[in-house]
Amino acid sequence: MASSASKGSAAASSDALDLKRNSDDMAWEFAVCCNPLDLQRVKCKLCGKEMGGGVTRMKQHIAGIKGQVSSCHKSGPLDKFVKPIDPSIPVKKFQQQNISDAIDKDRSYKVGQYLARWIYKKNVPFNAINDDDFKQFCEALGRYGPKWKPPSQHLLRQKMLLQEVERTRELMKPHEIERVATGCSIMTDAWTDKKRRSIMNLCVHCKLGTSFLESKEASADAHTSEYIFNYVLESIDKIGINNVVQIVTDNASNNMGAKSMLKEKFPQIFWTSCATHTLNLIVEAIGKLKQFAPIIIKAKEMTIFIYAHHKTLSLMRFYTRKRDIIRPGVTRFASAFLTLQSLIAKKKELRAMACSDAWEGCKHTRTKKGKSAHATIMSRAFWNGVSLCIKVFEPLVKLLRLADSNGPSMATMYGELLSTKKAIMAAVENSEKNYLMIIQAMDTKMKGRLDSPLHIAAFMLNPKYSYADSTIFSDVEVVAAFMEVMEQFYHDDDEKQNIVLNIDFTS
Repeated sequence: MASSASKGSAAASSDALDLKRNSDDMAWEFAVCCNPLDLQRVKCKLCGKEMGGGVTRMKQHIAGIKGQVSSCHKSGPLDKFVKPIDPSIPVKKFQQQNISDAIDKDRSYKVGQYLARWIYKKNVPFNAINDDDFKQFCEALGRYGPKWKPPSQHLLRQKMLLQEVERTRELMKPHEIERVATGCSIMTDAWTDKKRRSIMNLCVHCKLGTSFLESKEASADAHTSEYIFNYVLESIDKIGINNVVQIVTDNASNNMGAKSMLKEKFPQIFWTSCATHTLNLIVEAIGKLKQFAPIIIKAKEMTIFIYAHHKTLSLMRFYTRKRDIIRPGVTRFASAFLTLQSLIAKKKELRAMACSDAWEGCKHTRTKKGKSAHATIMSRAFWNGVSLCIKVFEPLVKLLRLADSNGPSMATMYGELLSTKKAIMAAVENSEKNYLMIIQAMDTKMKGRLDSPLHIAAFMLNPKYSYADSTIFSDVEVVAAFMEVMEQFYHDDDEKQNIVLNIDFTS
């Protein structure tokens, strides 16, 4: 009997150790009920202390709030046990206990005010608030809790910086593995900073995306073809000759000279012109045609006149409800196109302005440039020309956006160029005398750049085009381009060329 009683007592004691209230309160991670018949009697799982008052008293005990109960000598800040600092580690959702939601909302707003004050004071861009790293910092800070101190400047520029560099190297390892597996492209770029220093950049693009490789100041060096070739050659040696598929540069003459030198040393590597730069050359050439150049010049002169004088600028903004007619873009062509779109959208307001008494009474509008601007605004031929410019340039703008996007464009560039030509023909109602000069200007600038064998081969292998038109596989020009690419890619490897051209391609 005594033995049975003792066993029952032991079982009850064991059950009590695992007994807790049916609650999502985080405090039950550190507490258990001592007695199933008295749920207000709890025991701390950290130090073993028993106390009354339920889970509320346990929170005071764990958090070290003095007055009602002694502090737990084995606990630190409560968040240390509840949440890991690393924001990438998920945690259980719980409802923080507040006096009221309204008070919590007010406190959160006040915290935001401190952040906003720092942003205004240090001239931090507003969109920085949407940065994922900043959101991770906020989450980590919330998990840490109060009394966190920011790192010193020395710590930021030394230990933490070195750790971040090492972390970045770790993040780049998958890119290095992918370069070996599927190859990569090296992209060069030269630009001038605010201090008039000439900077040369090298980036590497693979299936996982684009990554920065290196840069150097080249202000004291002449950017000859040999200089560019040697710089690219160094990057090829770093990445590995077998891992590099193509080099991408703009269409400057020194880059074209480096292209010839590379072809002699590494005939299997492709040298490709930058699509964005080539498209800008195309639209610049079209913009100089007699159908469009006078319209663009008149629009430019008119907008310059309006923005040159406070009175005319104020008058324009009054009629357009404070909307500007000049819209800046990434390139000069993009700015011109966006401005033409803006002009046609505000045609009615601009004409009303030019007919107003305020315009007639302004001394600037009585000058030669003012009369010219008035004639332009009131000219029906000018507005018809602006509409034609927009219809012709709009397909090119779409293509430029495709080339300038983050996604790959090689496989779609040639096919979209063909579609762009058709769209331009339709814009001029398929009138040969109107579209012939435009198409010729396009062909002149894209020849050997965007219609290279590599572009045509990518066009043929893209299901978007080949499934829609199966005759692509029997087109002599397309098949010849594909064969040339395979012969260059598998240079001096007749066996692989035979497998691709006679087995894979025909099967």
